[in-house]
Amino acid sequence: MDSWLLALIVFFMAAIMTMSGRGGGNFYVVTLALAGFGMHEAATTGQFILVCSSLFATLVFGKSRVVNWKLVLIIGTMTFISAFLGGFFSDVFNDRILKIVFALFISLAALFMLWPLKKEVKSKGRFHLSININGIAHSINLLIVVPIVLFTGFVSGMVGISGGSFLVPLMVLLIRIPMKIAVGTSTTLVLVTALSGFLGHLSTGHFNIKLALPIAVGGVLGAIIGTKLTLNSNPKLLKIIFATTSLIAAIIMIYTELR
Repeated sequence: MDSWLLALIVFFMAAIMTMSGRGGGNFYVVTLALAGFGMHEAATTGQFILVCSSLFATLVFGKSRVVNWKLVLIIGTMTFISAFLGGFFSDVFNDRILKIVFALFISLAALFMLWPLKKEVKSKGRFHLSININGIAHSINLLIVVPIVLFTGFVSGMVGISGGSFLVPLMVLLIRIPMKIAVGTSTTLVLVTALSGFLGHLSTGHFNIKLALPIAVGGVLGAIIGTKLTLNSNPKLLKIIFATTSLIAAIIMIYTELR
């Protein structure tokens, strides 16, 4: 498939996927795999597109004050290390295993996102960290959040998707932050995870810059439009977009593996 046609497809994907706080990594990998890329090359190229698109989206979200920088620091540090390891060790697994992990990962993310919220749990104990957002204290249970974040970063780096696939549900369901701030913060974390995962994959040699650059241009333009749409959208709509696109991506990947 022509690179510029792929860039056009990625443009529309980036606009929609940025609204879910993922940047579109899972759909990029699916698209590239269907276009004939090997899974390892698709994962590496997908990470590169994510780095470019999430960087510009972060600039817009940051300017609009929907990024919580304390969460970025806490979660970003963990995902940077784990995503690099996921990308570095991706050669240990074959294409089929990567695709199965991919499908299971984002299916779980979609189901968790549709899980009904319970009442806010107050901070308690030394393993709870309190964070203030818009004048409201939110509790972070480190015993639950840290393992999930490390697992998220490793799998994201390994299969070439954005950490937002699980980080958005984590922030909304476990930390109870508003959806728009979760999307903005996740987009910034996607930049950290994607950069780390890309560097890990780059060390294995699965990268063709001539093919990746035009596709990345489409991702950047789509991400900029997606951020604008996010800031003017209903939070419930953003949740539906997140869950729907996650399930679609998982179904497509399973189909390509079983056909």
